[in-house]
Amino acid sequence: MTDAIEATGRNSLGRTGSPLLIGARLAIGLIQGAALWWLYQTADNPPYSWPATVPELFGPLALILVMVPVLMLAGVGRMRPATLLLWGLGAVAFLALLGWHNVASQATSPGYGSREYPPFLNMPMPLFAAAALFIGHHLVLGADMERRWIAAFPTYFDTAWKAGVQLALSIGFTGAFWILLHLGAALFNVIGLKFLEDLIRQEWFAIPITTLMFAVAVHLTDVRDGLIRGVRSVALMLLSWLLLLMTVLAAGFLAALPFTGLDGLWNTGSATALVLAAAAALIILINTAYQDGRADNLPPVILRWAVRVASVLLTPLVILAFWGLALRIGQHGLTPDRIIAFACAVIGAAYAAGYGFAALQPFWRKGADWMQPLERTNVITAGLEIAVILALFSPIADPARLSVTDQVARLERGAVKPDQFDYRFLRFESGKAGEAALERLTRSGNGAVAERAKRVAAIKNRWNERDEGQPAITPVFEVIGAPLPADFTSGVRPGDERHNCLDQGACVATARDLDGDGQVEVLIANANSLDLWARDAAGVWLRQGNYTPFRCVSGKRLDLRDHLRSGHVRAETPRWPDLVFGDGQPTVPNIDPGVRCPASPGVPVVVTPDR
Repeated sequence: MTDAIEATGRNSLGRTGSPLLIGARLAIGLIQGAALWWLYQTADNPPYSWPATVPELFGPLALILVMVPVLMLAGVGRMRPATLLLWGLGAVAFLALLGWHNVASQATSPGYGSREYPPFLNMPMPLFAAAALFIGHHLVLGADMERRWIAAFPTYFDTAWKAGVQLALSIGFTGAFWILLHLGAALFNVIGLKFLEDLIRQEWFAIPITTLMFAVAVHLTDVRDGLIRGVRSVALMLLSWLLLLMTVLAAGFLAALPFTGLDGLWNTGSATALVLAAAAALIILINTAYQDGRADNLPPVILRWAVRVASVLLTPLVILAFWGLALRIGQHGLTPDRIIAFACAVIGAAYAAGYGFAALQPFWRKGADWMQPLERTNVITAGLEIAVILALFSPIADPARLSVTDQVARLERGAVKPDQFDYRFLRFESGKAGEAALERLTRSGNGAVAERAKRVAAIKNRWNERDEGQPAITPVFEVIGAPLPADFTSGVRPGDERHNCLDQGACVATARDLDGDGQVEVLIANANSLDLWARDAAGVWLRQGNYTPFRCVSGKRLDLRDHLRSGHVRAETPRWPDLVFGDGQPTVPNIDPGVRCPASPGVPVVVTPDR
């Protein structure tokens, strides 16, 4: 393997320090900068010029010109020219497909956002595309280095982790370059010379010099190969010891679940993302400890046990992710975020199965190599990740299209009532598939559905009439004392502060007549503040003010919900009156009594509302 890795700098362009290789990398950096500057010029200010006038072309071009030259910088001098050319063409085709579909599937409604402004791309597709290219590049590089379809795992490990360090250092070098340029411009400005400041503000200079400096950084890090490997070794060593902490945290979390129950996890609204993030952290840290699997890189015994335990813990974490997704999908149907989360959970399941098998293998197979099946799992799952990303961000399994189909089916079979359906999701958040579905609903035989669909379809800008077409929700309150007025808890629209009270235990509420006018007001407390709600002259509930009593200097900060539960909140006549300036609204005096945290909830604290 070492011979193969050393040979990477001795392809047709010579060793890493050869003038030919240096020239090739500098040329790539300059060509990329010039191309990006040209692309920027076409979209600098309206009216745009070609190709910015064709979003389906501009979006893919932007992706290609940003990402493919980076692949070429990483591959030149390492891959054989023919392999690098074929890989470059494959990357261009991959990005062209993803970029075109990302733009072409977007809604054309004004106010949508991405379709109106270059580069016309929606997140998170570019991030996933970059991840797929990084994975694909090192699968191709390893195979080319060893002249076979699937390389040895140590080759994949060495090239991928070295490239990760190089990428981080190159970005840091480019950032430092710009910091120094701005520092130099500031120095010249002091003596009245502004030529450098004027120069760095010019796009024709700023864009090409940035890509050129990045190319220089890539080459410099290649020349000092031993230094890069040293930095990588230190980073891997430090990260591997963090595996102990993450393993203890994950094990403690899973051990506590039987005693705490799962309600708290589900009530977060982001349970799947949390457990998948924990699983991803474990996967990364497991690999920092295992490294390339060679005997001379064998970690200490305590880390070997941490790797085994962490590998087993992946399975319950992934099961929790699927469980949380199943609950959300069963309750509310598919959304693009849930489909992407499901795809991530599938990849997590592949890692969990392979790593769990590797960790438990010695129990039935004596003499088996330590965690060796992990290597095969990593290679197979790398291919799976590329396939999943390609499917998600192409017409194959477009999350927006699948979500629209599912949500409309739920509406048509009665799983969701017409007044609870999110028509704005179809209009503004699911692209052309949503627009087409909304158009079909306007012709629905269900009059209530057709009426609402027509009203939302008539909205010209997503920021207009934001309540129209949004499903009403019922907040969840822990009520203290008398029941809350029925019209206070029903028909709450997104954007209303009561929309923050969707999780059990998040908000505590009580109804009181605070001003003695015979009409009840409502106080809603969360952990840090308390809102005052009252009806206006038309009987509509409006938020009147916000109480934030504790500006703690020392002591324990108290949860305002505890005060409302214990009844230690009372109305107090203010010492100072409100003031009215001209025909304006009453203004509350801005009084800061320097309140400290009280020793107990029974200690009174007087505050005025912040309107």
